[in-house]
Amino acid sequence: MPTEIKSPRYAEAGVDIDKANRLVEEVRRLVKSTPRLGVLTDIGGFSGLFALDLAHYREPVLAATTDGVGTKIKVAVAAGIHRGIGIDLVAMCVNDLLVCGAKPLFFLDYLAFGKLDEKIYLELLEGMAEGCRQAECALLGGETAEMPGMYPPGEYDCAGFAAGVVDRNRIVDGSEVSVGDVLLGLASSGLHANGFSLVRKIFFEELGLSLEDRPGGLERPLVEELLEPTRIYVKTVLNLLNRGIRIKAMAHITGGGFYDNLSRVLPKGVKAVIEKGAWEVPPVFLFIQEAGRLSEKELYRVFNCGIGFVLVVPEEEVEEVEAVCRGLGEGVFRLGAIEACKECEERVVLV
Repeated sequence: MPTEIKSPRYAEAGVDIDKANRLVEEVRRLVKSTPRLGVLTDIGGFSGLFALDLAHYREPVLAATTDGVGTKIKVAVAAGIHRGIGIDLVAMCVNDLLVCGAKPLFFLDYLAFGKLDEKIYLELLEGMAEGCRQAECALLGGETAEMPGMYPPGEYDCAGFAAGVVDRNRIVDGSEVSVGDVLLGLASSGLHANGFSLVRKIFFEELGLSLEDRPGGLERPLVEELLEPTRIYVKTVLNLLNRGIRIKAMAHITGGGFYDNLSRVLPKGVKAVIEKGAWEVPPVFLFIQEAGRLSEKELYRVFNCGIGFVLVVPEEEVEEVEAVCRGLGEGVFRLGAIEACKECEERVVLV
């Protein structure tokens, strides 16, 4: 065992180097639970090394994403439950990678504390490891910062980074979307990690609710409803792509809801027309709308409203996509279709 070098003045200032070092073995165990061909390094180095297997790609293109979890962290801190935040962090990054058809390779994290809390830290790492297993990618490394005075005791922030790969000729960019294509929605697991500043304002500031309350006919208390982890769609979408199913465009429904996210992947001259009755909006979203006095447009712009990911596919591919999704346990709904529009005021319309 290496000799422990004390840094008493640094510890007095609020940074405990030795505590972080003692957690390394537990981190190593969690990292090893996300094995993936290509990882060349153990944790503890200055960088993570990953060997890209080029045998299956004619012209490999790397894709990269970064994201956070927002103020959902405030709910986790209040509840003392953090594992799901780790899953959220991975999900927000790898689901974005999927939009262009990229296969996730590895994930890195950045965790920042005022004072490192071992329990919170390990719960977050356990969640990230679980998210990486679901996404079939490696937890390659990360950075943990202890910054006294930046965050109150027990609070923290986090950011995630993911890299993936896709063959250039298989990049999904929305350029081939055409009139008559069908919009298919994959069910979300709830709020995911968006809109929590508004949720917290409505539930806790305006209504004065507690995490144990079950308002508006919700089947479970708010702590469970709000902290349900984000659904990861990697296995489902890659299964579809590997079957050769033609997917023309995809959108991860995060902040900005349907309006902002779908419009980003549509070419000029078309619009997405979504039928609101095509799926049942989960009760939590309807309660938020009523309690927060939100217009219907704002509801669908801020929240996913039960749809976490959207596929745009040719009509002849719809039945196969539905069958594959249901076979994988994925909720799938025909949301609507692509229509023509010469000078669209709105690229996404809900009817």
